[in-house]
Amino acid sequence: MNSVAKSAAPVAPSREAPQPRWDIIELLFFAYRDFVGDPDDVLAKFGFGRAHHRVVHFVNRNPGMTVAELLDILRITKQSLGRVLKQLIDQGYVEQREGPQDRRQRLLYVTAKGSTLALDLAGLQTERITRALAEIAPGDDEAARRFLAAMIDRDARADAQRLIQSPTGTE
Repeated sequence: MNSVAKSAAPVAPSREAPQPRWDIIELLFFAYRDFVGDPDDVLAKFGFGRAHHRVVHFVNRNPGMTVAELLDILRITKQSLGRVLKQLIDQGYVEQREGPQDRRQRLLYVTAKGSTLALDLAGLQTERITRALAEIAPGDDEAARRFLAAMIDRDARADAQRLIQSPTGTE
């Protein structure tokens, strides 16, 4: 038998693969669709999309963050972020300031207009969350938080928790 035939032989799985969790997978798809749908409608009126929403959200929650920090959070290309930031800056939603020690550093802040947009979008999403939490048993919101936190990659959870608990917002 040649080496090609040997390497092509099927390998017995060490254990049976779990069946897909279609229920949870599809609930997450539909929940996400509706969670971002209300803000999408508002953003479309400005010619903005979900990347604009995420930028305004995180800059509003973390004033003075660097472009590098935002890139780490969003996990998008520098080119994509540059395009979105340019639009937000040109239309007066975000501003860049020089760093106090390093003038090459670009620190990001929302303007009053950007803060209003961020809070309007968060308000729409808060309404949806409030309605959903009203339909579950008291205390189940903590289980929902634990589930969502567990969906985040283990190596990114601590950073996500720090952002969630930032001083400009509530937990």
